[in-house]
Amino acid sequence: MNTDEGASALRQAQGAGSKAQGAVSGAQGASGRRFAVITGGSSGIGFEFAKVCAAEGFEVLIVAEQGLEEAAEWLRDGGAVVTALQADLSTFDGNEGVAAAIQQSGRPVDVLALNAGRVVGGPFLETDLERDLALIQLNIGSVVHLAKRLLPAMVDRGEGRVLITSSIAATMPGPHYATYAASKSFLLSFAEAIRYELKDTGVSVTAVLPGPTDTEIFDRAGMHDTRVNLGPKDDPAVVAQDAYKALMAGDDKVVAGSVKNLLQTVAARLAPEQFKAARHAVYTKPDDLKEE
Repeated sequence: MNTDEGASALRQAQGAGSKAQGAVSGAQGASGRRFAVITGGSSGIGFEFAKVCAAEGFEVLIVAEQGLEEAAEWLRDGGAVVTALQADLSTFDGNEGVAAAIQQSGRPVDVLALNAGRVVGGPFLETDLERDLALIQLNIGSVVHLAKRLLPAMVDRGEGRVLITSSIAATMPGPHYATYAASKSFLLSFAEAIRYELKDTGVSVTAVLPGPTDTEIFDRAGMHDTRVNLGPKDDPAVVAQDAYKALMAGDDKVVAGSVKNLLQTVAARLAPEQFKAARHAVYTKPDDLKEE
C-alpha cells in the first residue's frame, strides 16, 4: 500500500454505509469518541486490546494484513465504532500509507498501540533470510516508522499514549528464534528511550512484555513441536487488560499475564547471558533437535 492507496482505503471505509461505523472524521470524530490506532489488531493480543479500547469508549482503527473484516464485524456486533485498514506493515509503502491515511483524516490519535509482529522459528543458520528480514521490517521497522510519523502530532497536542508490544523474550537471548527475541529487545529499549525523550510533552510510552500467549503466532512460525508452543500459555484477553491498565496509568512497562512471567524477568536480571540462553533454548528448540 502506498500513501495514496492508504488514504483512499480509509476514505472508502468512511463512505461504506453500514460498514462505515469506524469513520474517522473531525477533531473528535463523528462519534465524539477518543481514537485508538492498533496495529496487528485483527487477532491475538492486538484484537483483545481493540476489544478493551472499544469497551472503554474508544473509536478504533485496526490495521493488519489478514482477518480484518471478521475482526471488525465482531467488534461492531458488540457496539464498537471501528474502521479496518489493510496494510502490509513489513513494507515501507504499507506503513507510509497507514500514516498518511490517519494524518489526512485529521483525526488526533489518543492511543497508538504498535503491536504487529511475527516470529521466525528454527536455528538461525537454517531460517530463510527473506523471512528474517521481513520480521525485522515488521517487528522493528513498522514501530519506528509509525512512531516517527504519528508521534509529532501527539506531542504538538500535548497528549496521547503509546503502547509498544515487546516480550519477556526481550530480557534474555532467544536461541531458535533469534531474530524475534532480538527484535523484542530492541522494542523494549526503544520504548524506554523515547519515553525519556517525551517525559515533559504530555505523551507517555509504555512497553508491554507478555510471556507465551495463547495465539497462533508460534504455529505460524513453524514452532509446533516446541515446549513454548505446547506448554501453558496466558489468555490474550488478560494480557490486553494488563496492557491497558498500565498504559492508562502511564507506567513505563508491564510484565503482562501470569506471575511466572514476572518471576522469569526478575531472574533474568541476575543470571549470566549464556545461562539464560541455555534455559531459553529448552523451550524454543524443536523436538527433532533435542537429545534423546
